[in-house]
Amino acid sequence: MKREYVELILRGCGLVHFSILIASAMVPRVLDWKTHLAPLHPFLRRLFWVYGVFIVMTITGFGAISLGCAPELAAGSPLARAFCGFVAFFWLARLAVQFFVFDASEFLTTWWLKLGYHALTLGFIALPVPYVLVAFGVWK
Repeated sequence: MKREYVELILRGCGLVHFSILIASAMVPRVLDWKTHLAPLHPFLRRLFWVYGVFIVMTITGFGAISLGCAPELAAGSPLARAFCGFVAFFWLARLAVQFFVFDASEFLTTWWLKLGYHALTLGFIALPVPYVLVAFGVWK
């Protein structure tokens, strides 16, 4: 595939990362974290929020690097391939969690929550593909 197309696809993936962050910002309200986390010890409540912030920072980094360094990633250097491999692994692991760990059905109470959940699932399926192709040197 032409390198320019790979760059464009990686930039698109960067935008998808930022779209996922929009959904992530709605999670505390939709899942009513204030009520559900209230019974926890303050340390555990803060730990929960800290984990969430670090996940947001990771996804922000993936998006920013994919947008800002698309030419370098598309070039397929060992570092670019390692980064793309890690991003692919991250999203494949998240997809496995989506199917085998989480049961969000009781929270999917409206059509727009169901739509959002399934749209995120599609993102978790689609995002690893270009990164796998770069990581394994298929796209050079």
